[in-house]
Amino acid sequence: MATTTFEVLAEPARRRILDLLIGGSRPVGELVEETGLSQPNTSRHLRILREAGLVESHADGQRRLYALRREGFAEIERWLAPYAQLWRDGLGELERHLDRME
Repeated sequence: MATTTFEVLAEPARRRILDLLIGGSRPVGELVEETGLSQPNTSRHLRILREAGLVESHADGQRRLYALRREGFAEIERWLAPYAQLWRDGLGELERHLDRME
């Protein structure tokens, strides 16, 4: 059964890992420490994120570093586009309202 990006992101621990990776590559040990998950659980979530194309890993000496894959978020970006436009439209209306108040 295929898993969508949204199904992968439904898990709070995976979203937390992604939040931690926004700042750049991190080794598994740091992710374990920051999330409070066990090493096997963290590795399992990283595998799922990697298989979904959201993260990638590379060797750095004896450790593996994980980083976000920008391309992996394309499905989410496409889905959010109309909502982002709605937000921009709302901000435009607010700006026009504030301009009229001056």
